[in-house]
Amino acid sequence: MKKLMAILGAALIALLPLSACGGSDKTTLKINEVTHSVFYAPMYLADSLGYFEEEGIEIELTNGGGADAVMASVLSGDTDIGFCGPEAALYVALGGTKDVPTVFGQLTKRDGSFLVGRQPEENFQWENLKGKEILAGRRGGVPAMTFEYILREHGFTDADIDLNFEVAFNLMTAAFEEGTADYCTMFEPTASEYQAAGKGYIVAAVGEAGGEVPYTSFIAKRSWIDSHEETVKGFLRALLRAVEFAETKEPDEIATYLYKQFPSTSYASITTSIKSYQKIDAWVTDMAMTEKSFDRLQDIIESAGELPRRAEFSLFVDNHYVQEAAKSLR
Repeated sequence: MKKLMAILGAALIALLPLSACGGSDKTTLKINEVTHSVFYAPMYLADSLGYFEEEGIEIELTNGGGADAVMASVLSGDTDIGFCGPEAALYVALGGTKDVPTVFGQLTKRDGSFLVGRQPEENFQWENLKGKEILAGRRGGVPAMTFEYILREHGFTDADIDLNFEVAFNLMTAAFEEGTADYCTMFEPTASEYQAAGKGYIVAAVGEAGGEVPYTSFIAKRSWIDSHEETVKGFLRALLRAVEFAETKEPDEIATYLYKQFPSTSYASITTSIKSYQKIDAWVTDMAMTEKSFDRLQDIIESAGELPRRAEFSLFVDNHYVQEAAKSLR
């Protein structure tokens, strides 16, 4: 028995350097996300389910609190990958930068926010918003521009629209709670938690009214992508697997893998959030941006008066990495 224990002990000691060596082989990716929301469930699932780990990747998440802050972090080199609306990359690309921030994968295909009012409105109509003040996001950001586009599609004129752009994206909920505006757009799980606490009422899903638009994408400087091609493909493989999981599993099962990402949120609220995003078909199955959706994004930005000129799709979108990643999973 003593001899057996000695052999086992020696074997365990021999394995320690191998384990340490294996850990050092991981590539750490610094990702700056526009906000922390169940809307981005597939990214968190790829981590919780071990898909990133299987690709030799470890992620470090930072909450940028807005697409402008995310893009600034990418351009400065503080962040490897920015996760935000593609409009942030479009603005920089149109500015003539040499190292173009490039979209190499799209995760969400519609607005993920929900309109929260101060009173319940079972038969809500968009026309109810005439003359009302709405907190819908930062001027020039996709959330605010999409919301404004919806209002225009419902016949609103400039005189009818009262969007408050003065409150920072990550401070809108607090401002609404303190009495600012009549309505506020909120992502999940914030919207469900807010309603559960009796502070407001979800009256509409913005994504259902807004239709498909490239909403949230993974963006990196062209130079970074060119020097990390295998890592990019591994990152996308993990995400593609996670998207399939998010679309095919039951909300309560998905919630068990997301709970540690939202420790202050109830399991019930996370489950409700997943149901909401599955219902509106939130995620892009193949993670490739289409030129048609890109053109619609430009229509929305142009309608908001924020687009200096239209851009070619190929200027800042590169789908070939996600196409290769998808092919390797078949």
